[in-house]
Amino acid sequence: MRLSTKARMNRLFTRGGCLDVALDHGVCNEPGFLVGLEDMAGVVDTLVRARPDAIQMAYGQADLLQGRPEKDKPALVMRIDMGNPYNAQRHKVMWSLLQNHDDPIVGALEMDAACVVVNLFMLPDEPDLFRQCVENISKVRAACHRYGMPLMIEPLVMLPNEVRGGYQVDGNAEKIVTLVRLASEMGADIIKADPTDDPEEFHRVVEAARVPVLVRGGGKEDLKAVLAKSAALMKQGARGMVYGRNIYQHSNPKAVVNALMAMIHQGAGGEETWDIYNRG
Repeated sequence: MRLSTKARMNRLFTRGGCLDVALDHGVCNEPGFLVGLEDMAGVVDTLVRARPDAIQMAYGQADLLQGRPEKDKPALVMRIDMGNPYNAQRHKVMWSLLQNHDDPIVGALEMDAACVVVNLFMLPDEPDLFRQCVENISKVRAACHRYGMPLMIEPLVMLPNEVRGGYQVDGNAEKIVTLVRLASEMGADIIKADPTDDPEEFHRVVEAARVPVLVRGGGKEDLKAVLAKSAALMKQGARGMVYGRNIYQHSNPKAVVNALMAMIHQGAGGEETWDIYNRG
C-alpha cells in the first residue's frame, strides 16, 4: 500500500475502527431519503460536534465539512458516482455513472477526501447496470492508484422489484459473499457491505473481503434492534459501520453517534450502547 493511501486510511480508521455517517443521499434522487437532510449545514454542524470518524458526502455538499476550521473534524468520504436503482419504481433503463467520467477523483483530491466510494450493483435481470459499475470501478481504481486515494466499493445485491417493491436489499449470505469477493478482486481498499440475514454468517463476508469491512445501514429501523444487530456484526469481524438514516433521521443524532462510537472503539455491546444512547 502506498504511503499516501495508508495515511488517508489512518484518517478513517482511528484506533482501528470507523464510523462513517452517510449524508450522500441526494445523489439517489429519492425524496424519502432526504427527510432529515433538508438543512444540510445544520446536520453537518450536529455531526461535527458528535465527532464520528468520517462523514460521507457528494462533491456539491463537501464544502460544508471541509470549509470548517476545526482541525479534528471528521474525515471526508466522497461519493463519486450516482444511479437510479434507488427509486421505488423500477426504470426502463437502469444506469450508474461517475459524476466526473474524465477525471473521476479530481473532486475528492480538491476537497482533501480521505476516501472515495462507488457502487457495485447486482440487480436481477440488469446485466448492463452491472457492466457499467464494473467499468466505473476499473476507471476509478486506476485513478486511485495514481494518486494514493483509498477506494471503498459498495457491493449491493438487490431483490426483484416485485418482491417488496422499490430498492430492497437481498440479505442472502451466498450472494453477498460472492459480490464482496468480486469487489475485493477488483482492488477495493475498504468494502461497505450489507449485513447478512443471519448475522452469524457475516464472518464469511469479512473473510472474502480481505480488507476492512464496514456494515451498511440501509433504511431506518428500531434503534435498539440496530444496536443489537451492529454488536453481533462487530463480533463477526466488521470494523465499523456506514450508517445514514439510522443516525440523521433520529431525534438525537449525537446520542446515536456516541453509542456507535463506544461500540466500535471501546467494544461496548448492544445493551451497553443502548444505555449510552439513553444517557444522551
